[in-house]
Amino acid sequence: MILKEDLKRIVQSQKEAIFHADRGIQRERLSEISGGSSHALIIAGIRRCGKSTLLLQLIRRHKAYHYFNFEDPRAGAFTIADAEKLEEAFEEAAGKAEHYFFDEIQSIREWERLVRFLLDRKKQVILTGSNASLLSRELGTKLTGRHLSYELFPFSYGEMLSFTKKKAGIESFQEYMEQGGFPDFLKSRNPLMLQQLFTDILARDIIVRYQIRNSEEVRNLALYLLTNSARQFSYNGLAKASGIKSVNSVLDYVSYFADSYFLFTIPRFSFSLKRQRANPRKNYTIDTGFARNNSVGFSEDKGRMLENLVFLQLRRHYKEIFYFQERGECVFLVNEIESITQAYQACY
Repeated sequence: MILKEDLKRIVQSQKEAIFHADRGIQRERLSEISGGSSHALIIAGIRRCGKSTLLLQLIRRHKAYHYFNFEDPRAGAFTIADAEKLEEAFEEAAGKAEHYFFDEIQSIREWERLVRFLLDRKKQVILTGSNASLLSRELGTKLTGRHLSYELFPFSYGEMLSFTKKKAGIESFQEYMEQGGFPDFLKSRNPLMLQQLFTDILARDIIVRYQIRNSEEVRNLALYLLTNSARQFSYNGLAKASGIKSVNSVLDYVSYFADSYFLFTIPRFSFSLKRQRANPRKNYTIDTGFARNNSVGFSEDKGRMLENLVFLQLRRHYKEIFYFQERGECVFLVNEIESITQAYQACY
């Protein structure tokens, strides 16, 4: 529980902070997000990829709005029982508004009750979160048909060019392939930033959230997958390579990694569903700079780095992607409406 006066001070402080915050470059996703929807709008993605900045860009469309960041340490005592006090704090601090913006809402248990409460009162709600499964599960059960979801990744190559004011070409593409697209890292070029991000994701989004006792084996598996980005794997093979005794634990850990957006796994294409399930999968990281600064050997293989970038560009636009491997070259197959519609070859 938290006092209303404390909430009011936090609301005022946060609103002052975002008023002066850097809006950054316009993200490519911005034009896709409708500002007048009656649905809850969800922006999901890995930590530090720019979700809060995109939220600020959406806020600029409105003169009257309410904003709250649930990961503010001062709001650590907030529970869903404080929702009514938050509404009162909003109105006392900033008056009435029709637009509500919530950052990292998955930090609050039963957060969907607050969203549903506002939607029932014809308010527009836009929120961000860093856990794909948590967001989709709660929305699917409590807000069926009342939400639209968008994913945000670190900068694309085009966004990186806008951010760094560099020209398109081989040199800048090589730099993008090595450095990736996390905004804060492109500002500082400090590897410690990406290493700390890796630690934060493991600690906050995986180990604490899923109450994992053996944090070391989770870390070792994550490092192994990052080092082997754009390579085939089997769950049995991962168990042996990481020293984890239970294959089921490996399955769980990989799903947690995917839910936190720091990696993706895709199946090998086959017309046989049984064979598709038996075939090795491939693993791709959310960002080549992230993998390069948290692994051993990934940065030495330009072919795998390029393949990872091709996958990410496809994944920005399509949810269902397969790979087909032949003679060492990878072909990506895009599935739309139960039909393979596109094929892309990735080779360096």
